[in-house]
Amino acid sequence: MKLRSIELALPGAAQAAAFLTDIWGMAPAAVVGDIHYLRGSGGYPYLVALEESADAYIRSTTFVCTPDRLEQLKRSVSDAGLTAAPVASDDPGGGHGIIVELAEGELLRFLVDATEVAPIEGADLPVKLTHVVFNSVDAEATGHLVEAALGFRVSDRTKGMVFVRCNDSHHSTAFARAGFASLNHIAFEMADMDAVMRGIGRLRDQDMAPAWGPGRHGPGANVFAYFIAPFGPVIEFSTAVEKVPEDYQPGAPEDWTWPEGRIDQWGMSDKDFAGLRAAEEKFRHRRDWDARPLTPIHEEQV
Repeated sequence: MKLRSIELALPGAAQAAAFLTDIWGMAPAAVVGDIHYLRGSGGYPYLVALEESADAYIRSTTFVCTPDRLEQLKRSVSDAGLTAAPVASDDPGGGHGIIVELAEGELLRFLVDATEVAPIEGADLPVKLTHVVFNSVDAEATGHLVEAALGFRVSDRTKGMVFVRCNDSHHSTAFARAGFASLNHIAFEMADMDAVMRGIGRLRDQDMAPAWGPGRHGPGANVFAYFIAPFGPVIEFSTAVEKVPEDYQPGAPEDWTWPEGRIDQWGMSDKDFAGLRAAEEKFRHRRDWDARPLTPIHEEQV
């Protein structure tokens, strides 16, 4: 299973798309009605969808998987009693599968038969999404839920987050111990550290300083730089997230501590705690579909 894309609704979708393509460094993929699709250099048809809306909210976060994995999900999601429905995607790449609402409203979509596209050149294009992190009222409970209902695995626990993986990447999502449910941030995987640093420089040219970074995290060991996007959310340049083996043993909060005054491995950058916190509250979860039974794949009509 792999993380593919995030789908957002927001006022000013065209302006947000312009920022992400002209300054952040993405490439336009398509405009369908009032939805702007943006891609990276890799084979996914898009990484971010921005739909014009009076309100800002998260429509879904999309993963792609095999038919066998989808069948497992249908059983485990139904057994867990989660709200869910079959879906057929109208987004670029198509595909069909299910969409699931977790206990705090997080909406995860799982697709099979979604097509890919030819990669494109661009040293400063993101390659893919590396992770999407959510704020949580009870991150520990949500971590247990995604292990039981989705077959994900908790990789590490810190004082601030529960990190979760769906393949050998240390985390494709995480749940922050925030006390509320919303989007924490979206992380874009860059080709290397130079691409991250060029991205920081590109935004500094627009008088935008990082809200945190550059730095290197503990869990996942990825290089990072966080910015608060003009259209609201926290977005991250990232690279080199650690690959972990199947028998990786999760760390506990006491395993991830830093010397006084540090909040990452390098300890070279300040963090705008207040600004990040405000931005993290802007995109909440909203379900606009009704639950329906999850039928076996050979019975679906798509």
